[in-house]
Formats: sequence, structure tokens, C-alpha cells
Amino acid sequence: MIKGVIFDLDGVIVFTDKYHYLAWKAIADEENIYFDEVINHQLRGVSRMESLEIILKKASKTYSAQEKEQLAYKKNEIYKKYLENLTPSDVSDDVLITLRQLKEKNIKLAIGSSSKNTNLILNKIGLINMFDAIVDGNNISNSKPHPEVFLKAAEKINIDINDCLVIEDAFSGIDAAYAGGFKSCGIGQASTYEKATYKIESVKDIINLL
Repeated sequence: MIKGVIFDLDGVIVFTDKYHYLAWKAIADEENIYFDEVINHQLRGVSRMESLEIILKKASKTYSAQEKEQLAYKKNEIYKKYLENLTPSDVSDDVLITLRQLKEKNIKLAIGSSSKNTNLILNKIGLINMFDAIVDGNNISNSKPHPEVFLKAAEKINIDINDCLVIEDAFSGIDAAYAGGFKSCGIGQASTYEKATYKIESVKDIINLL
């Protein structure tokens, strides 16, 4: 029986992928590193530093740890400027209705995201108080596909893993749920992934799984 639902943030609750892409593209262009949508696709669901390491594979020079930290910081500052454009209107009606219906059914709701900007994003879109727990990149040592973020979210809402459902749009997120022993629901790209317990076209389809 599902008693708790753990949502990824980017690509599930709200779509900020375009802002990540633009911010990383700005960094890559500044460093004369080739970067395109295909490479960007590899960054979904992974941490900022891991994303940078993927991008730097195309670099013609070697970067020190300090230089990497500076690039990651600069990328995040650019990204946060883009996030200033977010408003509650960026959340779809399907997401809002689904969250409310889950609340009405007394389902515990949590965010399990690798992003370190989760609270900023949730504040901008007006959903900071919708969730019973928020676990993000600031609270974990291991990013997806490690299950830490989901394990901590389940612990925070005090729901057994067997009674939790993870909603993810990235393969790495489904892998993390699988590794943690969670039932998972693939949406978007992840709806094609064989490791997903369920596959849905829209967030509103979650209600039919309860």
C-alpha cells in the first residue's frame, strides 16, 4: 500500500532543464569546450560536480580541483539568475491537482533531488509548504544513482520503503530507486526504462496507481 510518494524535482514537478543547459553552455563556451544537447542529456539526475566532470571530458586542458570548483560555482550563479524567471505559473495544473489529491488521501509527500537549489526553486513556484520532507544535494554525500536521497526522504516522512513510490524522469533516478528497494514510477524519458516499476505519461496517472 502506497503511503508516501517521493518526487524528483527537475523534470517532474517543474522543468528547469533548459536553464541547466543554458548555464552549462555558457561555461563551456567561455572555456572553448564543445557542448551540445546530447552531452547535456548525460547530466540529468547527477550532481553538479559530476556534471562538470562529464563536460570536461571534451576539454583540451586539465583543470585543477580549485579551477573545477570555480567553474561549478560560476555555473550555479548563472543558473540561479535564470531561476529568477520561475513563477507558480511554471507548475502544470496536472502537478498541482495531483499533489492536492495525494494530500487529500493522507499520502506523505517528499522531494528527493540531487539539486542544491531545491528550496529556491520550490519557493519561486510556491510549493515549499506542499511537501512533508525535502532532501536534496545539500543533505547527501552520494548523488543518484546511489539511493541515499530516497532513503533519507523515506526516513524523514517515516514511511517504510515498501510503502513508498518514487517518481522520476531520469534513468539515474530510477536506478537509485531500484538500488534502494523502492517501487518507482517512470515519467518522460524514464517511462521507457525497463527498471521502472510503473510507466506513466502524466503525473496525474499516479492517482490510478494508489
